[in-house]
Amino acid sequence: MTPSEFLMNAMDFSIGLVILAIAIGFIRIVRGPTLADRVVALDMMTTTIAAFCALVSVRAGVSSFVDVGIVVALVGFLATVALARYAERQRILIDPPEAPKDDSEVQS
Repeated sequence: MTPSEFLMNAMDFSIGLVILAIAIGFIRIVRGPTLADRVVALDMMTTTIAAFCALVSVRAGVSSFVDVGIVVALVGFLATVALARYAERQRILIDPPEAPKDDSEVQS
């Protein structure tokens, strides 16, 4: 086996593992059970999709896939931040923080 054949086989194997990781992330998004699980799974999926774009770029020899991977990673980061803020607001609505006590209540 020549080094180039070995590299192509390793790339094919890596692409298969990345597709498997995307499928597992999708299952976690569907099953949940909490919003935090879904947010983490979405972040993992966007990272693995960016890795997939990088692998395909190397495998096909087309550098424009790297640009697509960078855009996917940036959009995934923004989506994760937005969903984390949404989850925090939902938590505050469900379980509001306690109000600070007045000085008169503390001294009594």
